[in-house]
Amino acid sequence: MERRDIEIFLTLAEELHFGRTAQRLLISQARVSQTIAKLERRFGVALFERTSRRVALTPTGAALYADVRVGHDRIERGIANAIAAGKGITGVLTVGLEAPAVAELAAPTFARFRQNNPGVEIAFRETGFSDPLDLLRSGEVDVAVTNAPVDEPGFEEGPVLHTEPVVLAVAREHRLATHETVTLDDLDGEVVFRAGRRAAPYRREPEPPVPATLLDLMARIAANEGVCPLAAHAADYFARPTLAMVPFAESAPPVRWVLCWRTGARTARVAALAATLEN
Repeated sequence: MERRDIEIFLTLAEELHFGRTAQRLLISQARVSQTIAKLERRFGVALFERTSRRVALTPTGAALYADVRVGHDRIERGIANAIAAGKGITGVLTVGLEAPAVAELAAPTFARFRQNNPGVEIAFRETGFSDPLDLLRSGEVDVAVTNAPVDEPGFEEGPVLHTEPVVLAVAREHRLATHETVTLDDLDGEVVFRAGRRAAPYRREPEPPVPATLLDLMARIAANEGVCPLAAHAADYFARPTLAMVPFAESAPPVRWVLCWRTGARTARVAALAATLEN
């Protein structure tokens, strides 16, 4: 498979839409169709199921995607690292933070990156409260730090930057406020608000409307309208006399803050930051 054929196949497997694939890769929709048809003729098997309403991977296509994605990412990472090593990296790396406190919690990592890449300046931006991938989606930041896993189409999950336990924010008069710890089962029957991107198993359905701001979220919790799982640093950074931050039991999964970038947009500066975590 040619490199461009691989990119077209991987992008269509993620978008499942010929038009969006063409737009993402800045090519014609006909080019996408021709490339997939060529690959299917070469392999002698259908990679996608197509109807007038939907596009879906066949089992063979899904298996090929899983195998090729890993290899493609490894090659792209190697190329980016080689370019960075050969030319040196300069410029500004703009990092979007779902949780601004992570800039302080992961300060040693960012310091090590600056030491290894003195020609790069890091600029932090706070992302949207209800949509933490907004600045990454619009291209206003190069990389985002968000809650894993990253399963939205068009984005790639990178290495872990910081890991921490989870606490449950509740009103002082809430039934759980006096507990030493809580469990996931304690969320049953509660209105569970979301702060930013919250991964399973903390996600609960049906999900109430997402508060527009952190201030709105804290006010709703203090009014006993619901509860919210938060990364443990919230107990220090968001402490209020009207709230209690109850730790989850040790068996509860932690928050993993990971790097995330747009698919196909892993620049040399982004690769260098990822390498700082991987080495």
